[in-house]
This record gives sequence, structure tokens and C-alpha cells, in this order.
Amino acid sequence: MTSNRPYLIRAVYDWIIDNGMTPHLLVDATHPSAVVPTAFVEDGRIVLNVAPQAVHGLQLDNDGIRFSARFGGSPFAVELSPHAVLGLYARENGQGMLFPDEATEDTEEAADKKPGGDDDDGDSKPPRPSLRIVK
Repeated sequence: MTSNRPYLIRAVYDWIIDNGMTPHLLVDATHPSAVVPTAFVEDGRIVLNVAPQAVHGLQLDNDGIRFSARFGGSPFAVELSPHAVLGLYARENGQGMLFPDEATEDTEEAADKKPGGDDDDGDSKPPRPSLRIVK
């Protein structure tokens, strides 16, 4: 099956807007698909205000998120894959959703498919994602 992340991003975005709040995307700025203003990246992450009044031409598609916005007064075209999104939340109250690290899920699936199956000693576990709530 395809990833459910793009669908969840659209649903949570609509829910936040319908409740009169300001949606913010927490993005992994190191993701290969992320075209974001690097001057505003902190610890490899960037928080993007994606409220309708803050961005122009917002597209939340299955294969990408695109919009233009001003950063420090300069226009910038942002483009990223839904897989670069770590979370989406309302600025006012922090309500929203953090997304699991899909790379970890891929690693687990690959481990299940490797020759020998479950015969390894169990010492090697994929690292847990280290997400924090940003308010």
C-alpha cells in the first residue's frame, strides 16, 4: 500500500484550519526532497507556518508539498515530499500529529525479509525516532 502520510497531512491541516487555528509543519530539513530556506533551519529541522494568509499557492499532493512564502522579507519557493514532514500542529495549542519515522519501518520490513528471518540474536534494533514537541 502507499503511504498514508499525505492523506493524514491534508486531514490534520483541514482540521486545524476548520478550528480557526494556525497550522505549522515540522520538517526534516535534511531530507533529500526538502527545498527550504536554510537560514531558518535549526538542528536539521524547520517549522513552517502554512496558514492560508502566510503562504501562496499551497499544494498538498500525494507526491509533494509546494508553496511560496516570505522568509525574512524575501520570497522563497518551498518544495518537499510528505515524507520530510515530521509533524503538523496548531501553533495556538500544540494539537496535531507527529508522524513515525518511515525509514525505521522500512528497516524493520527489510530485516523481516532478509535470509534467516528471525534467527538473529535480537541485539540489533533500529534507533527510535527522537522527536520533540515544538510550541
